[in-house]
Amino acid sequence: MDIRVIKDNPINVKSPVLIVSIFEKEDLLVGISKEIDQALEGAFHRLIDDGEIKGAKGELTLIHTFDRIGPSRILVVGLGKEEQFDINTIRETMGQACRFLRSKRITSISTVAHGIGIPGIESKSSGQAIAEGTLLGLYKFSQYQDEHDSATDIGDLTIIENKSSDVESIRNGVRIGTIIAEGTCLTRDMSNEPANIMTPARMSEIARQVADSDGLGIEVLEQKDMESLGMGALLGVAKGSHQPPKLIVLKYTGNPDNPSDNLGFIGKGITFDTGGISLKPAGGMENMKGDMTGGASVIGTMQAIARLKPKLNLTGIVPATENMPGGEAQRPGDVVRAMNGKTIEVINTDAEGRLVLSDAMVYATRNGINRMVDIATLTGAIVVSLGKICTGVMGNDQDLIDKVISAATSAGEKMWQLPMYDEYKEQLKSNIADMMNVGGRDAGSITAAKFLSEFAGNTPWVHLDIAGTYRSDTNKGYMVKGSSGIPVRTLIDLALAEAS
Repeated sequence: MDIRVIKDNPINVKSPVLIVSIFEKEDLLVGISKEIDQALEGAFHRLIDDGEIKGAKGELTLIHTFDRIGPSRILVVGLGKEEQFDINTIRETMGQACRFLRSKRITSISTVAHGIGIPGIESKSSGQAIAEGTLLGLYKFSQYQDEHDSATDIGDLTIIENKSSDVESIRNGVRIGTIIAEGTCLTRDMSNEPANIMTPARMSEIARQVADSDGLGIEVLEQKDMESLGMGALLGVAKGSHQPPKLIVLKYTGNPDNPSDNLGFIGKGITFDTGGISLKPAGGMENMKGDMTGGASVIGTMQAIARLKPKLNLTGIVPATENMPGGEAQRPGDVVRAMNGKTIEVINTDAEGRLVLSDAMVYATRNGINRMVDIATLTGAIVVSLGKICTGVMGNDQDLIDKVISAATSAGEKMWQLPMYDEYKEQLKSNIADMMNVGGRDAGSITAAKFLSEFAGNTPWVHLDIAGTYRSDTNKGYMVKGSSGIPVRTLIDLALAEAS
């Protein structure tokens, strides 16, 4: 999609449709909406008096202008109460509005720059949110559908701003928002692909394409490399699959003058999770193609960071494999040795994500990473505790946890911290090894994180359990059914904040 920003009065610009927004308050019409109402001889006021327009959040009203002003139609979108308005409201509004207009087969749209002048909303932020909301809200995964009609796609968006001093700042925001949305959509694409296509090898191919096109360093460790490094936990998971495992390492060097300062993102890349010998139930197993969303999030984030070019060093690591049953698959009761020498009694082969992450985390700490965030669809228990609203946050460093949650708030991605008391580690004690890979039903998300903490060492580390948030069941705001792309925008905001 082509997004441009122009300086003009929105009333004068010819367009199939202009999106304007109003708050839910006593005096609904101010600014451009008041000008349009006057030009349309009180059309807005009549709809307000009839109760058709209230300004409620998510409200959409399409009005034909009959050539009395430049736009052929006005789409009035409700923003809700002004005191509850934030930058994420712009994202949600644009996503919903653009999908509505696409359903009307409108292929070219214009909009005002929403929120400018509201305390805390800068013109750059408005442009960024408009771009993100539009591109994410219009996302479709349709390459396997013969009936997809590209003629109904919206091809261009024009943001019209009457104040010349804001135009360049809005353009800069659009540039940033477009890059962030593209990285998120890459993650969505990878996560939505079927597992017969999105194999570990295919993940590494996409990572290499990103590296080649955007100037990242890349190294892909093969099975023999992992064997020589002693990655017994990762290799144990891979044993049941005919697909060779890969450890994908992407590097962005934005601060070469400070090579010892390296942020690391580590994403679980289980391209299909049957549960292994501890086989999952058949119902819903098709969604386990998305068990590599943590890894896809890292690749999408690395693409965006390479294009935004912040001043920091960032490494993305993706341990990629399938978790399959088979004649060579690991069994419940097996003992494997991780890269740091710890032995693990595998009680449940369906708790495989923590096994592949454990070796990837040790690899990170031994290769210059001095703080790290792992991203994983790790536990069903997080869905029980937080539902599909919040990503679970745990870790060993409160300062880094606070930074992650702050970035999530900025990105509009909800996250909630869970406790990490030492007592939870007791549930992981094994009679025959250093630890077990599961700690029973109680506090399952926390004991999974306690397991991972054993491989962070003294490195500041945060764990994001996205099992409840990695996909959306409905179209809402800028979210669409399928992969959500969470937490790519949080990771990007964190990296940008660390650079500044």
